[in-house]
Amino acid sequence: MLFQSGALFDSMTVRENVSFALVEHTDWDEAKVLARAEEVLRLVELDGVLDLMPSDLSGGMRKRVALARAIALAPAAILYDEPTTGLDPITANTINRLIRSLQKRLGVTSIVVTHDIHSAFTVGDRIAFLHEGRILFHGTTAEARNGRRAAAAEFPPGGGYA
Repeated sequence: MLFQSGALFDSMTVRENVSFALVEHTDWDEAKVLARAEEVLRLVELDGVLDLMPSDLSGGMRKRVALARAIALAPAAILYDEPTTGLDPITANTINRLIRSLQKRLGVTSIVVTHDIHSAFTVGDRIAFLHEGRILFHGTTAEARNGRRAAAAEFPPGGGYA
């Protein structure tokens, strides 16, 4: 899971954060853990940050470190909670691109909860609009954009998108 805030351990280095699940859930030696940490950091386009602390990272870098930690154990699915919240548009687009890239490269299913319609249409193959706990629409992104009554246009302003 990629938490909205990233949920990195602030007292641990990037190396320790990314390696945490590997140390806890595998019997890998230190070299193999380090190699995997470096590999997943490359997948999220971060190099040379292993010894930095979370406080040394920008918001986008923290999200990418948290994403590297989330994929370290090669999950079948990743849950993203508001992955672009608090990011500038350029960094948000980087995160969206990474989500799509990881879906394809790792063959992983992604479930993204977001209020960001642009992000939803960028990363989604299927979309569901939620309002007050009810699904108002679900279908493909094309159906959401081009339906008889486009779902995004119908959705109440300020409502909770997912």
